[in-house]
Amino acid sequence: MTIPNCTKVDQFSYFDSENEKRTRYVLALTFVTMVLEIGAGTIFGSMALLADGWHMGTHAAAFCITLFVYRYARKHSRSGQFSYGTGKVGVLGGYTSAMLLGMVALGMLFESIHRLVSPVEIEFNAAIAVAVIGLIVNLLSMLLLGHNHDHSGAHEHSHDHPHEHNDHHHHDDHNLKAAYIHVLTDALTSVLAIVALLVGKFVGWTWLDPIMGVVGSVIIAKWAWGLMKQTSPILLDKAIEQTYQQQIVMKLDNAGVSLLDIHIWKVSADHFCATLTLKDEQMREPAFFKQLLVDFDKIDHLVVEVNPA
Repeated sequence: MTIPNCTKVDQFSYFDSENEKRTRYVLALTFVTMVLEIGAGTIFGSMALLADGWHMGTHAAAFCITLFVYRYARKHSRSGQFSYGTGKVGVLGGYTSAMLLGMVALGMLFESIHRLVSPVEIEFNAAIAVAVIGLIVNLLSMLLLGHNHDHSGAHEHSHDHPHEHNDHHHHDDHNLKAAYIHVLTDALTSVLAIVALLVGKFVGWTWLDPIMGVVGSVIIAKWAWGLMKQTSPILLDKAIEQTYQQQIVMKLDNAGVSLLDIHIWKVSADHFCATLTLKDEQMREPAFFKQLLVDFDKIDHLVVEVNPA
């Protein structure tokens, strides 16, 4: 018996060599800046600068995850080892990066509170110079990644009508999005560090340095939570919106068929699969019902079972 080549599901696997190449450049920049900031923050006594360096260290690890995901997805995209392709590999990479962001935020919070209780002397001029270099590197990294998603975590699209989701050439790359958010949070902590150091130097509010660390940790935690909320439902095979499913049920009901069972779930960031069990007095072929539901193009892989009345 010959196993068919299920090319239909290959579209659930995606990798982008251009994104992979740009991520490599960002990883190199991040690693160099990480070493510079951790060393300078330790020598010059700036918690904001030290936190930014630690933050970049975890981001370097996250970028390694990103690169691994792209390579793994490319290697196994047509291997047949995954029922619906490797689309979830990128989602898993994004979720893992979100977990790293959460740990960064927690570490920054604890260390900032410690510095509030036990302040240290800061060499402002040198620390400011290194923080500015870090910000420039972060901005350059953002340009390299060239991502333009909404970073608030509210990037969920609600398509209540079957015709509103017909572009299957676009992929919501959570892996790249996670990398971009890491760079964005780096830029944020660099800005906070510069502000804190400038105010500390000219106004004398040295306590603002660890306060900025607290503020940065809260914002980073919010972004991490938003990314986890986007990726975890995909990893858990979240069902499609009830309104969309109800339209399918109504379409079948109007065709004079009884629906015994229905399952519609996500198999990647942008693709759904569905299995339908029907009871039909006319015993029409599954192909008839697939054609009947062709307008519901959020579903990329449809399995129909027809039973006699």
